Amino acid sequence: LTLCKPAKARVIDDSPEDIAYIRQLAIDNGEEMKVAVKGHTVHYDGFYDQARDKKNTRLLVPADEKEKYGQHINTADRDEGIKEVLEIMDGAMEGKTVLIRFFSLGPTKSKFSLLALQLTDSAYVAHSEDILYRMGYEEFKRRKGDDFFYLIHSAGELTDKNVTKNVEKRRIYIDLVENRVLSVNNQYAGNSLGLKKLALRLAINKAVNEDWLTEHMFISAVWPLDKSRKTYFLGAFPSACGKTSTAMIPGFTIVGDDIAYLKLNVAGEVKAVNIE
Repeated sequence: LTLCKPAKARVIDDSPEDIAYIRQLAIDNGEEMKVAVKGHTVHYDGFYDQARDKKNTRLLVPADEKEKYGQHINTADRDEGIKEVLEIMDGAMEGKTVLIRFFSLGPTKSKFSLLALQLTDSAYVAHSEDILYRMGYEEFKRRKGDDFFYLIHSAGELTDKNVTKNVEKRRIYIDLVENRVLSVNNQYAGNSLGLKKLALRLAINKAVNEDWLTEHMFISAVWPLDKSRKTYFLGAFPSACGKTSTAMIPGFTIVGDDIAYLKLNVAGEVKAVNIE
């Protein structure tokens, strides 16, 4: 908060009043607009903020570990990257309210699940994550401790159209050492929603070190013709193939369409959860 300098800070405790506050704030800020369907809104990203920024999304790793990530993973020297992004984030929230949100990646009260703390000055981001993820305020209180992902986002200075102004200074840096994501000067969900593909990178790293799996997979149930049993399986389907659209059709049994955590239960069986 000292770095980003917001005018106000609001801790969201997942009460109906706080959830309603976020949704109204998104409208009051001009980040979302009501549409004809009651309870629905629309959000527009800026013209130059329409996709994941692969160039400026980087893993921050110590200089002596850079080679082990290979040529296909976009990395940056951790010391240099943190210095750069903190300079950009200095004062990025001036005049705005920072929303402090708590989420559970997976079912609450489950050993499968990870906790995530999100700070953002975008009510649109906070609203979107509220739809996508399980609320975790009470779970944070129950678990205590410091084992959670730390996600900081700022849309930065806005134009008169309420979209990010300084897109050329967009940065999405993933710090594996501190289990945190620092994202600034963006609104497009793939860059701004820390719990989505950004926390996926953190979870992959955590899984490797703790001997479990984080996978970009759907979870679905199938039955034999006689309906005698239900079997769940995971599959790795490509982007834009219709996973989410199919999952939304009534009667289909896709219980997770994006990211799954796989761990052994007490009986030594592999089980999976949908983190969303």
